[in-house]
Amino acid sequence: MNLIRSVLHVLWLILTVIPWALFVVLASYFVSSTQVYWICAGWLKLAVDSGTFILGIKNRVTGMENLPTGAKDPAVLLVKHQSTWETFVMPALMPHPLAYVFKKELLSVPFFGWAMARMDMIHIDRGQQSKAFAKVVTQGKRLMGEGVWVIMFPEGTRIPRGQVGTYKTGGTRLAIEAGVPVIPIAVTSAKCWPTKAFIKKPGVVDISIGKAIASEGREPDELMQEVQAWIESEMRRLDPEAYA
Repeated sequence: MNLIRSVLHVLWLILTVIPWALFVVLASYFVSSTQVYWICAGWLKLAVDSGTFILGIKNRVTGMENLPTGAKDPAVLLVKHQSTWETFVMPALMPHPLAYVFKKELLSVPFFGWAMARMDMIHIDRGQQSKAFAKVVTQGKRLMGEGVWVIMFPEGTRIPRGQVGTYKTGGTRLAIEAGVPVIPIAVTSAKCWPTKAFIKKPGVVDISIGKAIASEGREPDELMQEVQAWIESEMRRLDPEAYA
């Protein structure tokens, strides 16, 4: 049954993303970048809702009160990365537009990548680290000044359930450079959508949003250590059997 549900969900995503992406590309010539973002976020919400309906994956969110409340209040969101689920959920959940930092190769993915290319996101060449980070800072400061939150996965890639990746300091370096807080977020998506797995299973994904951590006067390494400590401690609280 889980295999059939997983196949149906993939087919649904494919069938809906094609017309949606083509509409985004066309609409991007006539509407603002913010409007383009919310059009794309609409498809991601559809992907999440269909994941609930078809796959039986439900979200349990705590800590929304920890998010900044002002229309222009900036933030860098640092999120635990276990599967594709959280990349869909965050834009569908957050009240502000988000700007992902991602490798430019994703722009070549048919339809999905084409739509991403029309959004005001931060795509980088990982082979040019110094130039890539300079772009993250320049574009990140501009976006956060416009009320867009920058979202990053500090482990850099999807990490299997119960494991800890290497937390890189790009997100905290950006926060310190821009003088904005970081917000740690723990996500237990691998309970239902295992890392790099095709077959998903029903269940509850916990999304826990931590309190904002000020970046002023901090060093990137020690600030990231605090972020990692909170996220990994929260992961163990939310999914204790994975860390037994």
